[in-house]
Amino acid sequence: MRVRRLDHFGVDVADLARAERFYTEVLGMKTEMHLPDQVLLSYGDGNCALFLRPNREPGGLDQIRNPLGKSHHAFEVAYADLVAAQALFAARGIPFHAPIDWGDHDCLYFLDPDGNLLELVGYRERRAPARAGRAPGGEDRDAMTAC
Repeated sequence: MRVRRLDHFGVDVADLARAERFYTEVLGMKTEMHLPDQVLLSYGDGNCALFLRPNREPGGLDQIRNPLGKSHHAFEVAYADLVAAQALFAARGIPFHAPIDWGDHDCLYFLDPDGNLLELVGYRERRAPARAGRAPGGEDRDAMTAC
C-alpha cells in the first residue's frame, strides 16, 4: 500500500462556532458543511473536520513555549503570509512562538482557541546555486541532492 496524500484531518474542539470562526477568519479555510456535532472545512487541496467535544480540556500554553517534537498540524503558506501572521496573532491575542529558522523555510507555531498546536510553514524563494557545473569530486551539481 502507498498513501497518496492526506485527505483530511480532525481537530477536537469544545465550541464549534468559535473554532469555525478561528479556522475561517484567521486561517482562511472555507466552511463546506455543518453537521450536528462537526463542521467540515476545506483549504487548498485538503480538508479539516472540527469535532465537538464539549468536555475537552484545552491544551496548555506549555505547548507553545517549546513546540518542537509535539503532535501538531502544519500548514504551508506563502513566506510573506508567515511574516504577516505574527502581527495578526499578536493583534488577536493568539499565543504563538517566535519563528524558527530552518534555512530554506521558517516555522511559526501557534495555538487555536482550544489549545491545539498548529504550525505555519513558509518557504523562502529558491535561489540559484552559487556555482553551477561540477562539484569538487567531479559530480554534476545539478544532479546532487541534499540528505
